[in-house]
Amino acid sequence: MRPLIPAAFVAALLPMSALADAGHDHGDARAYGRPGDPAKPARTVEVVLTDADDGAMRFEPNAITVARGEQIRFVLKNTGRIDHEFMLATRADNDRHAAAMRKNPDMEHDDPNGRRLAPGTSADLLWRFSNAGAFNFACLIPGHREAGMDGAVAVK
Repeated sequence: MRPLIPAAFVAALLPMSALADAGHDHGDARAYGRPGDPAKPARTVEVVLTDADDGAMRFEPNAITVARGEQIRFVLKNTGRIDHEFMLATRADNDRHAAAMRKNPDMEHDDPNGRRLAPGTSADLLWRFSNAGAFNFACLIPGHREAGMDGAVAVK
């Protein structure tokens, strides 16, 4: 079992604008949107998380374009041989989260904007993009982002 990281430690890593999320009130909007509403329509985007014999790791696709206000159901599929994760955030938030993961590589998450997947598994993530901008999704397991698991969401 992976150790749970204390909320106080995680809160210390978040920017001041994200402190509302430290208490896990996931009803509050973040810069890149909010958890989706299962009762409302959503466009499905399948994202494959994979790794290759040469050490390359990637998301397929690694970029998507979304309309402001659109709800997306990410269908995540890990076709690789090792664990991967999908963390949706701003690039700055994912950079901070990646630094925390380097210090605590077995960190477990309970976030509506991310999923960790074992090899051969799949998961859904429902998200409403309420603000225009450029956002990031990445695998923040140490070394994975650097090996190519870094993606972009353009919200128009």
